[in-house]
Amino acid sequence: MTATETQPALEKRSLGRRWGAALGALAVMIVAFGLWLAWSPQEGQVQGIVDAREYRVASKVTGRLAEVLVDEGEAVVAGQLLARIDSPEVDAKERQVAAAVEAAESQADKARTGARPTDIAAAEAQWRRAAAAADLARVTFERINRLANEGVIAGQKRDEARTNMVAAQQTERAARSQYDTARSGARVEDRRAAVAQADQARGAAAEVAAASAETRIVAPATGEVGRRLAQPGEIVGAGYPVLLLTEAQSPWVTVTLREGQMQDAKMGAEFTGIVPALGSKASRFKVSFIAPAGDYATWRATRQSEGFDVKGFEVRLTPVKPVAGLRPGMSVLFDWPQ
Repeated sequence: MTATETQPALEKRSLGRRWGAALGALAVMIVAFGLWLAWSPQEGQVQGIVDAREYRVASKVTGRLAEVLVDEGEAVVAGQLLARIDSPEVDAKERQVAAAVEAAESQADKARTGARPTDIAAAEAQWRRAAAAADLARVTFERINRLANEGVIAGQKRDEARTNMVAAQQTERAARSQYDTARSGARVEDRRAAVAQADQARGAAAEVAAASAETRIVAPATGEVGRRLAQPGEIVGAGYPVLLLTEAQSPWVTVTLREGQMQDAKMGAEFTGIVPALGSKASRFKVSFIAPAGDYATWRATRQSEGFDVKGFEVRLTPVKPVAGLRPGMSVLFDWPQ
């Protein structure tokens, strides 16, 4: 009697255990499938990130940051003054080259205009004085020469008179040359050299003026100030960025497409994207850039003997019309293919 009652109970307990094991295995399969779905990308959707051009605003001179005239997040326009750098070295160099330019231009003017009228008059007077002395020496020699021929005076006196005459004539020629030089002015070569030195000085002044302009940091484009990388009072080196500027008004969307998704990506093609940050607003975007070569593998084959590594290509899309509120860093979802 006991044996006949025990057999159904055992069968019932065995059936319950089998059902429990089956339900447990089913639960494990459901959880695994859910995890696989969660971690696997949706084949019919591509996610892009909004990006924009960023500028590292810097100066070409070294100095102390005097002031920053804009705040982080502030909108600026191209050419707007953003910051100033104090550079005493540039100021001193500016004064130095200004003096050099003035001196070089004075020399060039002097070479072009020649000697002053008073200098020419003085040279002429010196030449006429030397000419008169030469005439006197010539007449004196002629008289002494006649007396020497008549035997009245010794021949030594005649030699001395001849020497004085020759010396006076040479002095007269030298004075005439000085006078002619004063009248004609500087030589062509000297004038060219003076003009070249003036041009060189002006070039140095232009170089210093360019360095002085670099002490005023202006916005290279219209955008928004992202971050301030230096504070007033700090020393900033040449080329060290002081501010980050983002062209937030001209964004684009960057997506990475696998090789199998590239057939629809054509230059100028338009696609509809959804921006979750803007209430899933749908907007139209146009392909403006396609990378000429794949960057990296977005999917790798599990075995060397089967499949191949799938490369990813960067594609950029720009809004067909301005999208209000679209900012760098936001996600844009595209159904792919469309």
